[in-house]
Amino acid sequence: MALFIREQDVQKVITMDMTIAAVEEAMKEHTLGAAYNTPRERTRIRKGALHILQGAVESHGVFGYKAYTSTKEGNRFLVYLYNVERGNLEAIIEANYMGMMRTGAANGVAARWMSRQDSSVVGLFGAGWQANGQIEALCRVRPIKKAKVMDLNKERLATFCRSNEEKLGIEVTPAATADEAVIGSDIVTTVTTSPAPLFSHNLVGPGLHINAAGSNALIRTELDERTLLKAHIIAVDSRDVAAKECGDLLPLLEKGRIHWNEIPELGDIIAGRVPGREQPDQITIFESHGMGIQDLAIGARVLAAAREKGLGTEVPIGA
Repeated sequence: MALFIREQDVQKVITMDMTIAAVEEAMKEHTLGAAYNTPRERTRIRKGALHILQGAVESHGVFGYKAYTSTKEGNRFLVYLYNVERGNLEAIIEANYMGMMRTGAANGVAARWMSRQDSSVVGLFGAGWQANGQIEALCRVRPIKKAKVMDLNKERLATFCRSNEEKLGIEVTPAATADEAVIGSDIVTTVTTSPAPLFSHNLVGPGLHINAAGSNALIRTELDERTLLKAHIIAVDSRDVAAKECGDLLPLLEKGRIHWNEIPELGDIIAGRVPGREQPDQITIFESHGMGIQDLAIGARVLAAAREKGLGTEVPIGA
Protein backbone atom coordinates (compact mmCIF):
# COMPACT_ATOMS: atom_id res chain seq x y z
CA MET A 1 0.00 0.00 0.00
CA ALA A 2 1.05 3.59 -0.56
CA LEU A 3 1.94 5.86 2.34
CA PHE A 4 0.05 9.15 2.55
CA ILE A 5 2.25 11.75 4.26
CA ARG A 6 0.54 14.91 5.49
CA GLU A 7 2.14 18.34 5.85
CA GLN A 8 2.56 17.98 9.60
CA ASP A 9 4.48 14.74 9.14
CA VAL A 10 6.71 16.26 6.45
CA GLN A 11 7.65 19.03 8.87
CA LYS A 12 8.63 16.46 11.51
CA VAL A 13 11.27 14.80 9.30
CA ILE A 14 12.51 17.29 6.72
CA THR A 15 15.54 19.50 7.35
CA MET A 16 17.22 22.12 5.21
CA ASP A 17 20.49 20.15 5.19
CA MET A 18 18.59 17.09 3.92
CA THR A 19 16.89 19.20 1.27
CA ILE A 20 20.10 20.85 0.05
CA ALA A 21 21.81 17.46 -0.21
CA ALA A 22 18.89 16.04 -2.20
CA VAL A 23 18.75 18.96 -4.64
CA GLU A 24 22.52 18.97 -5.18
CA GLU A 25 22.52 15.24 -5.82
CA ALA A 26 19.59 15.48 -8.24
CA MET A 27 21.21 18.29 -10.22
CA LYS A 28 24.49 16.40 -10.54
CA GLU A 29 22.76 13.17 -11.54
CA HIS A 30 20.75 15.03 -14.17
CA THR A 31 23.97 16.24 -15.75
CA LEU A 32 25.50 12.76 -15.60
CA GLY A 33 22.43 11.12 -17.16
CA ALA A 34 21.25 9.31 -14.03
CA ALA A 35 18.16 11.46 -13.45
CA TYR A 36 15.57 12.40 -16.05
CA ASN A 37 13.48 15.55 -15.95
CA THR A 38 10.45 16.63 -17.99
CA PRO A 39 9.82 20.39 -18.02
CA ARG A 40 6.71 21.68 -16.29
CA GLU A 41 3.45 21.50 -18.18
CA ARG A 42 0.55 23.80 -17.38
CA THR A 43 -3.15 23.51 -18.09
CA ARG A 44 -4.83 26.89 -17.70
CA ILE A 45 -8.51 27.75 -17.51
CA ARG A 46 -10.24 30.91 -16.35
CA LYS A 47 -10.71 29.64 -12.82
CA GLY A 48 -7.21 28.32 -12.27
CA ALA A 49 -4.34 26.19 -13.50
CA LEU A 50 -2.87 22.72 -13.09
CA HIS A 51 0.92 22.41 -13.12
CA ILE A 52 2.82 19.12 -13.44
CA LEU A 53 6.56 18.43 -13.05
CA GLN A 54 7.77 14.89 -13.61
CA GLY A 55 10.91 12.80 -13.84
CA ALA A 56 12.93 9.90 -12.49
CA VAL A 57 15.81 9.61 -10.02
CA GLU A 58 17.40 6.18 -10.44
CA SER A 59 19.66 6.42 -7.39
CA HIS A 60 16.55 6.44 -5.21
CA GLY A 61 14.64 3.96 -7.37
CA VAL A 62 11.75 6.36 -7.94
CA PHE A 63 9.94 8.10 -10.69
CA GLY A 64 6.89 10.25 -10.36
CA TYR A 65 5.60 13.77 -10.45
CA LYS A 66 4.51 16.82 -8.51
CA ALA A 67 1.07 18.17 -9.35
CA TYR A 68 -0.18 21.46 -8.00
CA THR A 69 -3.19 23.64 -8.64
CA SER A 70 -3.55 27.42 -8.54
CA THR A 71 -7.00 28.89 -7.89
CA LYS A 72 -8.46 31.86 -6.07
CA GLU A 73 -8.14 29.80 -2.87
CA GLY A 74 -4.36 29.48 -3.30
CA ASN A 75 -2.05 26.63 -4.26
CA ARG A 76 -2.27 22.92 -3.38
CA PHE A 77 0.73 20.62 -3.85
CA LEU A 78 1.06 16.82 -4.00
CA VAL A 79 4.07 14.66 -4.88
CA TYR A 80 3.51 11.10 -6.16
CA LEU A 81 6.37 8.60 -5.86
CA TYR A 82 6.42 5.32 -7.84
CA ASN A 83 8.85 2.42 -7.54
CA VAL A 84 10.91 2.10 -10.73
CA GLU A 85 11.18 -1.70 -10.45
CA ARG A 86 7.55 -2.63 -9.78
CA GLY A 87 5.77 0.49 -10.98
CA ASN A 88 3.66 0.65 -7.83
CA LEU A 89 2.71 3.89 -6.10
CA GLU A 90 4.76 4.15 -2.91
CA ALA A 91 3.80 7.53 -1.52
CA ILE A 92 1.58 10.57 -1.85
CA ILE A 93 3.13 13.53 -0.08
CA GLU A 94 1.51 16.87 0.68
CA ALA A 95 4.19 19.20 -0.58
CA ASN A 96 3.56 22.84 0.24
CA TYR A 97 6.21 22.99 2.99
CA MET A 98 8.48 20.63 1.07
CA GLY A 99 8.25 22.85 -2.00
CA MET A 100 9.20 25.93 -0.02
CA MET A 101 12.22 24.09 1.33
CA ARG A 102 13.14 22.82 -2.15
CA THR A 103 13.01 26.29 -3.71
CA GLY A 104 15.26 27.65 -0.99
CA ALA A 105 17.61 24.69 -1.22
CA ALA A 106 18.08 25.12 -4.98
CA ASN A 107 19.33 28.66 -4.44
CA GLY A 108 21.40 27.47 -1.51
CA VAL A 109 23.13 24.96 -3.78
CA ALA A 110 23.70 27.69 -6.37
CA ALA A 111 25.22 29.97 -3.73
CA ARG A 112 27.51 27.15 -2.56
CA TRP A 113 28.93 26.77 -6.07
CA MET A 114 28.70 30.33 -7.42
CA SER A 115 28.98 32.88 -4.60
CA ARG A 116 32.14 33.94 -2.78
CA GLN A 117 32.96 31.64 0.14
CA ASP A 118 33.16 34.58 2.52
CA SER A 119 29.70 35.91 1.62
CA SER A 120 28.09 37.16 4.82
CA VAL A 121 25.45 39.73 3.84
CA VAL A 122 22.23 38.92 1.97
CA GLY A 123 19.83 41.26 0.22
CA LEU A 124 16.43 39.59 -0.09
CA PHE A 125 13.51 40.80 -2.22
CA GLY A 126 10.27 39.29 -0.96
CA ALA A 127 9.15 38.33 2.55
CA GLY A 128 6.42 35.87 1.67
CA TRP A 129 6.16 32.15 2.32
CA GLN A 130 8.95 31.19 -0.10
CA ALA A 131 11.41 33.66 1.38
CA ASN A 132 11.72 31.61 4.58
CA GLY A 133 13.45 28.78 2.74
CA GLN A 134 15.71 31.18 0.87
CA ILE A 135 17.27 32.77 3.90
CA GLU A 136 17.63 29.50 5.82
CA ALA A 137 19.35 27.75 2.91
CA LEU A 138 21.88 30.56 2.48
CA CYS A 139 22.72 30.33 6.17
CA ARG A 140 23.49 26.63 5.70
CA VAL A 141 26.03 27.14 2.91
CA ARG A 142 27.66 30.50 3.72
CA PRO A 143 28.65 32.34 6.96
CA ILE A 144 25.69 34.72 6.77
CA LYS A 145 25.61 37.37 9.49
CA LYS A 146 23.03 39.82 8.15
CA ALA A 147 20.03 39.88 5.83
CA LYS A 148 18.37 43.04 4.49
CA VAL A 149 14.83 42.34 3.35
CA MET A 150 12.54 44.39 1.11
CA ASP A 151 8.80 43.78 0.78
CA LEU A 152 5.87 46.08 0.00
CA ASN A 153 3.76 44.57 2.79
CA LYS A 154 5.28 46.24 5.86
CA GLU A 155 3.39 44.16 8.41
CA ARG A 156 4.46 40.92 6.75
CA LEU A 157 8.02 42.24 6.46
CA ALA A 158 8.24 43.04 10.17
CA THR A 159 6.95 39.58 11.10
CA PHE A 160 9.36 37.90 8.69
CA CYS A 161 12.39 39.79 10.02
CA ARG A 162 11.52 39.10 13.63
CA SER A 163 10.81 35.39 13.20
CA ASN A 164 13.88 34.67 11.07
CA GLU A 165 16.19 36.64 13.33
CA GLU A 166 15.04 34.48 16.24
CA LYS A 167 15.20 31.24 14.24
CA LEU A 168 18.54 31.72 12.51
CA GLY A 169 20.46 33.82 15.02
CA ILE A 170 21.49 36.47 12.50
CA GLU A 171 20.58 40.12 12.04
CA VAL A 172 17.49 40.43 9.81
CA THR A 173 16.37 43.98 9.09
CA PRO A 174 13.89 45.70 6.75
CA ALA A 175 15.33 47.48 3.72
CA ALA A 176 13.48 50.66 2.82
CA THR A 177 14.76 50.81 -0.76
CA ALA A 178 16.27 48.59 -3.44
CA ASP A 179 19.52 50.50 -3.03
CA GLU A 180 19.64 49.55 0.64
CA ALA A 181 18.92 45.88 -0.13
CA VAL A 182 21.58 45.53 -2.84
CA ILE A 183 24.45 47.85 -1.91
CA GLY A 184 26.86 46.10 0.43
CA SER A 185 25.31 42.66 -0.11
CA ASP A 186 27.36 39.65 -1.17
CA ILE A 187 24.31 37.66 -2.31
CA VAL A 188 21.01 39.05 -3.58
CA THR A 189 18.00 36.75 -3.80
CA THR A 190 14.74 37.64 -5.53
CA VAL A 191 11.61 35.58 -4.89
CA THR A 192 8.72 37.71 -6.14
CA THR A 193 6.04 37.85 -8.83
CA SER A 194 7.21 41.23 -10.08
CA PRO A 195 6.42 42.19 -13.70
CA ALA A 196 9.33 44.68 -13.76
CA PRO A 197 12.98 44.66 -12.65
CA LEU A 198 13.40 45.00 -8.90
CA PHE A 199 16.64 47.02 -8.95
CA SER A 200 18.91 48.82 -11.39
CA HIS A 201 22.04 47.37 -12.92
CA ASN A 202 23.87 50.39 -11.51
CA LEU A 203 23.63 48.80 -8.06
CA VAL A 204 25.33 45.57 -9.15
CA GLY A 205 28.98 45.66 -8.16
CA PRO A 206 31.95 43.29 -8.42
CA GLY A 207 31.70 39.99 -6.59
CA LEU A 208 27.92 39.91 -6.29
CA HIS A 209 26.00 36.66 -6.69
CA ILE A 210 22.29 36.86 -7.59
CA ASN A 211 19.70 34.12 -7.14
CA ALA A 212 16.59 34.92 -9.19
CA ALA A 213 13.71 32.62 -8.30
CA GLY A 214 10.54 34.41 -9.36
CA SER A 215 10.74 34.91 -13.13
CA ASN A 216 9.01 31.72 -14.26
CA ALA A 217 6.74 33.31 -16.88
CA LEU A 218 7.13 35.84 -19.68
CA ILE A 219 5.08 38.36 -17.69
CA ARG A 220 7.56 38.24 -14.77
CA THR A 221 10.89 40.07 -14.83
CA GLU A 222 13.05 40.46 -11.73
CA LEU A 223 16.36 41.48 -13.34
CA ASP A 224 16.98 44.13 -15.98
CA GLU A 225 18.81 43.25 -19.17
CA ARG A 226 21.94 45.20 -18.32
CA THR A 227 22.32 43.31 -15.04
CA LEU A 228 22.24 40.04 -16.96
CA LEU A 229 24.75 41.34 -19.49
CA LYS A 230 27.14 42.36 -16.71
CA ALA A 231 27.32 38.80 -15.41
CA HIS A 232 30.40 36.68 -16.03
CA ILE A 233 28.34 33.52 -15.50
CA ILE A 234 24.59 32.92 -15.83
CA ALA A 235 23.48 29.43 -14.87
CA VAL A 236 20.04 27.80 -14.90
CA ASP A 237 18.69 24.69 -13.23
CA SER A 238 17.57 23.31 -16.62
CA ARG A 239 17.91 24.81 -20.08
CA ASP A 240 14.77 22.94 -21.17
CA VAL A 241 12.77 24.52 -18.35
CA ALA A 242 14.28 27.99 -18.78
CA ALA A 243 13.60 27.91 -22.52
CA LYS A 244 9.88 27.60 -21.80
CA GLU A 245 9.39 30.15 -19.04
CA CYS A 246 12.33 32.33 -17.99
CA GLY A 247 11.01 35.87 -18.29
CA ASP A 248 14.42 37.31 -17.40
CA LEU A 249 16.42 35.50 -20.08
CA LEU A 250 14.09 34.91 -23.01
CA PRO A 251 14.01 38.52 -24.31
CA LEU A 252 17.82 38.62 -24.43
CA LEU A 253 17.98 35.23 -26.12
CA GLU A 254 15.41 36.36 -28.68
CA LYS A 255 17.50 39.44 -29.42
CA GLY A 256 20.65 37.34 -29.80
CA ARG A 257 22.47 39.25 -27.06
CA ILE A 258 23.13 36.00 -25.19
CA HIS A 259 23.10 32.42 -26.47
CA TRP A 260 22.25 29.08 -24.92
CA ASN A 261 25.79 27.77 -25.39
CA GLU A 262 26.92 30.45 -22.94
CA ILE A 263 24.48 29.33 -20.23
CA PRO A 264 25.42 26.21 -18.24
CA GLU A 265 23.11 24.21 -16.05
CA LEU A 266 23.92 24.23 -12.35
CA GLY A 267 24.54 20.48 -12.58
CA ASP A 268 27.35 21.16 -15.07
CA ILE A 269 29.10 23.26 -12.43
CA ILE A 270 28.50 20.73 -9.63
CA ALA A 271 29.82 17.90 -11.81
CA GLY A 272 32.93 19.90 -12.74
CA ARG A 273 32.11 20.09 -16.44
CA VAL A 274 32.24 23.89 -16.46
CA PRO A 275 33.76 26.27 -13.90
CA GLY A 276 31.64 28.19 -11.44
CA ARG A 277 33.08 31.30 -9.87
CA GLU A 278 36.77 31.63 -10.76
CA GLN A 279 37.55 35.11 -9.38
CA PRO A 280 36.27 36.99 -6.31
CA ASP A 281 35.17 40.00 -8.35
CA GLN A 282 33.05 38.08 -10.86
CA ILE A 283 29.31 38.73 -11.04
CA THR A 284 27.33 35.49 -11.09
CA ILE A 285 23.61 34.80 -11.58
CA PHE A 286 21.47 31.72 -11.06
CA GLU A 287 18.01 31.58 -12.63
CA SER A 288 15.92 29.08 -10.67
CA HIS A 289 12.64 27.64 -11.99
CA GLY A 290 12.26 24.24 -10.36
CA MET A 291 12.58 20.66 -11.62
CA GLY A 292 10.51 17.60 -10.85
CA ILE A 293 13.62 15.57 -10.02
CA GLN A 294 14.35 17.92 -7.14
CA ASP A 295 10.94 17.17 -5.62
CA LEU A 296 11.39 13.43 -6.21
CA ALA A 297 14.84 13.30 -4.59
CA ILE A 298 13.55 15.16 -1.54
CA GLY A 299 10.35 13.12 -1.48
CA ALA A 300 12.32 9.86 -1.42
CA ARG A 301 14.23 11.06 1.65
CA VAL A 302 11.03 12.22 3.34
CA LEU A 303 9.40 8.85 2.63
CA ALA A 304 12.34 6.94 4.13
CA ALA A 305 12.38 9.14 7.23
CA ALA A 306 8.60 8.89 7.66
CA ARG A 307 8.76 5.09 7.48
CA GLU A 308 11.57 5.03 10.03
CA LYS A 309 9.54 7.14 12.46
CA GLY A 310 6.25 5.40 11.81
CA LEU A 311 4.62 8.50 10.35
CA GLY A 312 2.02 8.71 7.60
CA THR A 313 -1.10 6.71 6.85
CA GLU A 314 -1.25 3.67 4.61
CA VAL A 315 -3.89 3.89 1.90
CA PRO A 316 -5.20 0.87 -0.05
CA ILE A 317 -3.81 1.87 -3.45
CA GLY A 318 -0.60 1.20 -5.29
CA ALA A 319 0.04 -2.33 -4.05
